[in-house]
Amino acid sequence: MNQILKLLTKLRAQRTPPIPRTPRRLTLALLCLTFGGAFISTARAQVLAAFSTLQAGQALPKPFRVIRLPGASLNTFSLVSDEGQTVLRVESRNSAGSLGVPVPSEAQGNKVLQWRWKVDRLMDSADMGERSNDDHPARVYVFFDVPLESLSAGDRTKIRLARTFSGEEVPTAALCYVWDNKHRVGYTTWSPFTKRIRRVVLQSGPASVGQWRTESRDVAADFREAFGMAAPAITGVAVGNDSDNTDDHVVTWFGDIAFVK
Repeated sequence: MNQILKLLTKLRAQRTPPIPRTPRRLTLALLCLTFGGAFISTARAQVLAAFSTLQAGQALPKPFRVIRLPGASLNTFSLVSDEGQTVLRVESRNSAGSLGVPVPSEAQGNKVLQWRWKVDRLMDSADMGERSNDDHPARVYVFFDVPLESLSAGDRTKIRLARTFSGEEVPTAALCYVWDNKHRVGYTTWSPFTKRIRRVVLQSGPASVGQWRTESRDVAADFREAFGMAAPAITGVAVGNDSDNTDDHVVTWFGDIAFVK
């Protein structure tokens, strides 16, 4: 993220125009996770983010990485106690951002991703089909390493632009599991910013607001359905929310994130 900050500082010093919202959002959506993580392996699971092993109130350990959207205020990330367990709390107030962890080689054979999440409210004006209102009370990204040369010229150009704005490598495909306010559970669609991100609605409407919900997804099967090919290596997972397009606010909680056998 220091590279992003340096880039923004340089742009301001040169008095260049602000980075357009579409490339900024695309950069966040595609930003690759190239860092060490908190990885715990057991007989049944590879835990990518073991929040429950940490202490409420402590700073997020160095292995976790906050992914910031250039030009937008940053979400607040903290470790809190909820029902006797330490979980990640993400507060968004006209802001955006994610917390990412990598997927090490030991977990590549397991394609079923499990996690818990909870939201305190929905955002009525959010609409995942419109760029201007593209916000979610909760989302989980899974990033994949599709060879860049296999993509269309247009997609290669977009990804290279995202890499230029971020100063880092970016993945070439992603699934984005979302908690939505209006679309039915199971609804899928492409991101309004790129056809390299497929969105899948797992929770919808007010029925489960304020309640912990557990998810289990065969990401390899979801990838094949979305992209029409076998899933390549998974480079990382990121969780967060955003409210910067709707000028709204929401609080989301995440439990441990793991690949299970």
